[in-house]
Amino acid sequence: MRMEVIRPGLLSTVQDEGRYGYRRHGVHPGGVMDTFAARAANMLVNNSRNAAVLEMTMTGPELRFHENSLIALCGADLSATVDDHPVPLWRPVGLLAGSVLKFGRCRSGLRAYLSIAGGIAVNEVMGSRSTDLKTGIGGLEGRALRTGDILSAGEASWEAQAMLHPLLEQVKLEKTRMKAPIWHLSSREWPLYQLEPVIRVMPGADISKFTKGSLERWYSERYVIAPQSDRMGYRLEGSRLELERPMSRLSEAVTYGTVQVPADGQPIILMADHQTIGGYPVIAQVASVDLPVLAQARPGTRVAFQPITHEEAQRLFLEQERGLQLSAAFIRRRLTETEDRQ
Repeated sequence: MRMEVIRPGLLSTVQDEGRYGYRRHGVHPGGVMDTFAARAANMLVNNSRNAAVLEMTMTGPELRFHENSLIALCGADLSATVDDHPVPLWRPVGLLAGSVLKFGRCRSGLRAYLSIAGGIAVNEVMGSRSTDLKTGIGGLEGRALRTGDILSAGEASWEAQAMLHPLLEQVKLEKTRMKAPIWHLSSREWPLYQLEPVIRVMPGADISKFTKGSLERWYSERYVIAPQSDRMGYRLEGSRLELERPMSRLSEAVTYGTVQVPADGQPIILMADHQTIGGYPVIAQVASVDLPVLAQARPGTRVAFQPITHEEAQRLFLEQERGLQLSAAFIRRRLTETEDRQ
């Protein structure tokens, strides 16, 4: 399968679940920002969970598909259309060769994920196909998409092919270029995507070093995601957080969701392209289940923080994982059914 980039959009990059095992060399994992949406998109076309997808930020690209294709779109609603017909989200979609997928205004969220049966086929670098824009490795020459780029996909599974064939038969009957089944991944299974999300956090290593008033403000007030936020970190604007007394510390390991507080007292949440070590005091760590929620929060979003224990965070993560596994089993079953697809 080949896909041609007619227009690249604001920031469209090839990503998978990340580049692991190289932190000791200063290489961060990177990968998709919204791990839930990307994983769901791959499930819907029967790809492996680590298959490469296209991550599109705020404004999507315009893409021409040169062969019949089975795709899925999850995450943000970027007003996707084929021949001016809306493309449904959170379900597999069959496209005829020659179809042009376009995106319009961002209705909700920030990042959308496009999966293609077989996964986007680019070379692995250190075990990952993810694009690292800062070092220029992975993805398509280590950069965002450009006009004229051609992306290829690997071989689709037989389950994906079994789903695509009847969809295309229906497409020919209806004289359209696109068809999707009636079933989809229900919003009941999604993370708690909200306009003003409440993000659950665990105490950070240095939480006892902050003043009582700072902790009260941290947990009771809303902070605003600053315009300077990106895939490396979300800068927050709000009440200043202060230490009981000045402190010096050695740089320590940090990860996706670590909340650091620099000297200006304005917190920074480290995101997918974070550095591997940091020396600022750490007030909190975002629970893994809420990282996808943060990934969909735009600059200007007001965010609140709710304290939970490590045990609660583990329980929530396991509940989400069980839900994903049940959804994956349901999707595999529906992909191979021959009735009630349209």
